[in-house]
Amino acid sequence: MKNKIVLKSAIVATCVILVAFIGGIFTNSGMDWYESLNKPTQWPPKFLFPLVWTIIYVLSFIIMFLLIKNENKSNKKDFIIFAINGILNVLWCIVFFGLQQLFLGQVIIILNLIMSFILLIELENIKDIYFYLLSIYPIWLSIATTLNLATWILN
Repeated sequence: MKNKIVLKSAIVATCVILVAFIGGIFTNSGMDWYESLNKPTQWPPKFLFPLVWTIIYVLSFIIMFLLIKNENKSNKKDFIIFAINGILNVLWCIVFFGLQQLFLGQVIIILNLIMSFILLIELENIKDIYFYLLSIYPIWLSIATTLNLATWILN
């Protein structure tokens, strides 16, 4: 049983790291283009973006680890929703920074925002603390969606 938990936790950690790493590669590759864009005056400071995403990824791993540890309260559906959110995060980085497609990026981030709320609702059904811990995720995606929209409009 313990080996199974360790293996599943290692897989989850690898997936979270891959989402962060791949997203970071595309984000960094498009940074010169991104810096040249017109952005709204109420733009968060640069240091906030990696800080908040690191917090979100760490909290996601912790919650998934706790779901694995308490298998009787978790199911595949929760991990599928986490995976969809991770895929949408990476896809947005590829489309927005890699392909430099502002409108398509907006579509993807809206889908990601919807999925983040679905994830949050699922987590609340399991345990309130999971809901509260990860509530930063849809809040941050709401801000990012607004910034993406403003950038698309201004460019």
